[in-house]
Amino acid sequence: MEKVELYRLAAEIGDAILQRVAGGNGAASPDVWTPQAVAAAIDHTILRADATESDVRKLCAEAAEYKFASVCVNAWWTALAAAELRGTGVKVCTVAGFPLGMSPTQAKVAEANQAVMAGAGEVDMVIAIGALKSGQHSQVRSDIAAVADACHHGGAILKVIIEACLLTKEEKETACLLSVEAGADFVKTSTGFSKYGATVEDVDLMRRVVGPSVGVKAAGGIKTLEEFQSMIRAGANRVGASASVKIVEAARR
Repeated sequence: MEKVELYRLAAEIGDAILQRVAGGNGAASPDVWTPQAVAAAIDHTILRADATESDVRKLCAEAAEYKFASVCVNAWWTALAAAELRGTGVKVCTVAGFPLGMSPTQAKVAEANQAVMAGAGEVDMVIAIGALKSGQHSQVRSDIAAVADACHHGGAILKVIIEACLLTKEEKETACLLSVEAGADFVKTSTGFSKYGATVEDVDLMRRVVGPSVGVKAAGGIKTLEEFQSMIRAGANRVGASASVKIVEAARR
């Protein structure tokens, strides 16, 4: 499919994806920085390898108190997070193919299926970065589509991490377009485990490429309310952060 056709597709996806995103594209307005609106746009995140059970329980308690959009945890903790957050309205997000993206499609699909069964409502997968940079676009599209199908079959949404810090401008555009064509609900800037995290420039590029009907998540290195606001203004619907409580408390002042 030509790029111009993919741009048209991104702009016209409309209500079906908006329904799947279930609030993700209705996040904080750039003009409304109430603590509630800020919290509703944040995935409260702990993806460190050394995060303990008590760390995850604390994360979930904070998420329930502040009403973050979700908690984002490694797959090991998905069932625990789902149990801790049952009835709170806070979603559980987990990751697939994380953080390198180069595991086989079957492994990513298995991770997505397991995540849904364990109670995840959202999955953040990493694209096959090396394959994209090798020009293997159809394979990358198929990889994303297989995980998207697994997520949607289980009632979950898919966010596709493109790891923008490793890509050229053209590769970022291509990654976003392939994600849209493959049925992703969001594109996401970063894992937070590579060269650098989210930038305003990358969020702006991603929003322009995917159009208004697909979510954009900024993640990696966002630690202040001002940084959060800059990402929303640039076009992000969701922000992944571990400094979430600090960001919301700043909005109270």
